[in-house]
Amino acid sequence: MIDRYAMGNVPWDDTLPPPEVMAVAAKLAPGRALDLGCGYGRSAIYLARQGWQVDGIDYVPQAVAGAAARAAVGGLSARTCFHQASVATLDFLQPAYDLALDVGCLHNLDKDERQSYADGLRRLLRAGGVYLLYVRLRQPGVVPENGPRGMLETAVRTRFADGFVLENVEHGVTQVEGQPVWDSAWFYFRRHAGMAAAS
Repeated sequence: MIDRYAMGNVPWDDTLPPPEVMAVAAKLAPGRALDLGCGYGRSAIYLARQGWQVDGIDYVPQAVAGAAARAAVGGLSARTCFHQASVATLDFLQPAYDLALDVGCLHNLDKDERQSYADGLRRLLRAGGVYLLYVRLRQPGVVPENGPRGMLETAVRTRFADGFVLENVEHGVTQVEGQPVWDSAWFYFRRHAGMAAAS
């Protein structure tokens, strides 16, 4: 991934975030948001323009620096903070967030990292908070040769069964430049009202 940023090969970068992110943001009052795997900050910067206070996390130094620079150009440095870190190690963040989003990060992690990620998200997201997740879906016994390793839909559901309510799933397909079309889905979770983030 670091090499792709170094070569400028980041076809997922765009000025605006995916429509799904914008649609969710339009339904919520601005608060605190967490952008997991923020890249160059397109979602974080969009949310900041809508009045959100946003923390963006990415392990790629060039992505974090680029996101901070874009926010500064847009006069949004006071509403954004970008951290170079693993999304599987979120201990340095403090709750509570009203919205968490992940546009294609979780499906790149291994099993242990996914568990740590979910544990961190459970701690950070407030009761009633929204978690929007985009995932490349894969079929049982099939490991993709190109692109992210993907996840089984059952694995996504199971991973967040503790502490989250799955409100909706939107299935589709994704085409990334130079790669075959793959099955994908947007998962709309809400933090269980009885499982508030630690204060």
